Amino acid sequence: MTTRAGRRVRRQFGRLFAIGLAVVTVATLGGTAAQAGTSNKPATPAFGSNVTIFDPSMPTEQIQAALDAAATKQTDAEMSTDRYAFFFKPGTYGTDAKPLQFKVGYYTEVAGLGASPDDVVINGKIEVYNRCLNDNGTSNCLALVNFWRTLSNLSLHINGAGQDGCRGSANFWAVSQAVSLRRLDVTGGTFSLMDYCTAGPQYASGGFIADSRFPTVLNGSQQQWLTRNSKVDSWTNAVWNQVFAGVQGAPDDSAFPNPPYTTLPTTPVSREKPYLYVDDKGKWNVRVPSAQKNTSGVSWANGITPGRSVSLSDFFIAKPSDPVWLINAQLLLGKNLLLTPGVYNIGQSINVFWPNQVVLGIGHATLTAVNGATPIKVADVPGAIVAGVTIDAGTTESKTLLQVGVKGGFGLNSASNPTTLSDVYFRVGGPHVGKTDTALEINSDNVLVDHTWVWRADHGVEGFTGGDTERWNTNTGRYGAVINGDNVTATGLFVEHFQKFNTLWNGDNGTTVLYQNELPYDPPTQADWMNGTENGYPGYKVGNKVKTHHLYGAGVYVFNQNNPSIHTENGFEAPNRPGVKLHHIMTVNLSAGTIDHVVNGVGAAADTSKVGVPVFVTDYPLP
Repeated sequence: MTTRAGRRVRRQFGRLFAIGLAVVTVATLGGTAAQAGTSNKPATPAFGSNVTIFDPSMPTEQIQAALDAAATKQTDAEMSTDRYAFFFKPGTYGTDAKPLQFKVGYYTEVAGLGASPDDVVINGKIEVYNRCLNDNGTSNCLALVNFWRTLSNLSLHINGAGQDGCRGSANFWAVSQAVSLRRLDVTGGTFSLMDYCTAGPQYASGGFIADSRFPTVLNGSQQQWLTRNSKVDSWTNAVWNQVFAGVQGAPDDSAFPNPPYTTLPTTPVSREKPYLYVDDKGKWNVRVPSAQKNTSGVSWANGITPGRSVSLSDFFIAKPSDPVWLINAQLLLGKNLLLTPGVYNIGQSINVFWPNQVVLGIGHATLTAVNGATPIKVADVPGAIVAGVTIDAGTTESKTLLQVGVKGGFGLNSASNPTTLSDVYFRVGGPHVGKTDTALEINSDNVLVDHTWVWRADHGVEGFTGGDTERWNTNTGRYGAVINGDNVTATGLFVEHFQKFNTLWNGDNGTTVLYQNELPYDPPTQADWMNGTENGYPGYKVGNKVKTHHLYGAGVYVFNQNNPSIHTENGFEAPNRPGVKLHHIMTVNLSAGTIDHVVNGVGAAADTSKVGVPVFVTDYPLP
């Protein structure tokens, strides 16, 4: 008798066989895989017109002009479809007398192409400023919507020469969610996570540093931030939720919540994001770092980051016009996948089949679901990596936007070589109407999520005429992240505005290091925001059957602007048992609505009597 599992296997292999036939038919089609030139010097890969590669022989003025043009176009382009990547080949750019100073706008990646961050040296400043949204750009200045940009793999020697007194006082990186700083070696001056040179209120709300060395970091108005596997000379102040894991020089957290630091001496599980580099022979490669356990400090302190180098010729370099069947055919053949900048319409799943297969997006490559597709599915295999990809829900509801493994899968994963998601972002709404049941679903065991923002849009250009009530009924996302697998670790889990559970963690032995959540702004009535007989859904729910779980540094925020009378019973819910430990958690009211308790009936209400004042619980279960 054929079992259900057997039928599932046969169906899967049937699909693979069908794709394989397509591969045989089209194997000679062009594609865009990198090819070596006929000369001794390797050819520049065919990345397309949205990728610019700088060489240290280029005049600083020429580089400056290209970067300034992109910044001018992208500084206010929050819902744009334009995507850009700027890469610097090994060498030195700018001088003390003529520093290279530029801003990084929306959907822009800036990265060095060295094997080590110190192979690319920028003398100058790379910055993000507040956006001033009122009075012709002179008031209501803040960084709360400075999303979707990346800076990585270079050495930055801060030089404010030629800037006015305030702008010359620090390097400003005023950002919020979906922004990463990776593999940086920053020296000189102060690196500020807020922009204090504009009119107020100068708020900033979230970000991520990994595998980097920094001088003095001014946290300023940053409400929450994760720094992991890094080194800092000093860190000033905290607001709500500043978390450090494996950071040399991190502040002591013994006085929590005054200040609200959360400090882990090591990171439980880590894997650095894959990165492009050009070796000393001019050959293009992707470095794929290996997974590590219980580490601190930067991965490149004693040489190249541990891992493996993969020739770029082993990647299929895709462009937005490539059909999904061609991408899948290349993946089935064992190619890795590099997604060049742009917006890809995905009408059927991109399938990651093989152990250690890599999908790497550059320039914030974006996959938009079409006809209810799940844009990416990752098989239950060890070592698969998806990095640098944004996934958008489409106008027809998708069951999921990214699915890792299937329930009742074959369990071929590995604790020493976890499937890894790095800088993978999700949007349900924003640039257009979006619909999904669940954005991120993880069914496999042994998965690492290293920085994600799972966002049901609270604003955008969807064209609603009925305001937030119409958004609630049209821009639909029930669950943000659902974790069913065991031994899953998340470092930097940002999930916001979903209509039921923002995060539902059913798997055993899970760990989250920094969690940030805003509950949905837009439930029309209390009846629309009910979990059975309970008022609302917690922002972070650990399943009732879970025996072991660890959460470090977490916040749930409420802003029921559509109906300020709405209540949510708990910010967090978790089984009250010794193996489930929530450390340094808080709720806060942003000006409307109420969270009655922090966790399981413990903790005071976050209501409008204490707007902006967190309610903390140091440890749960209570000592």
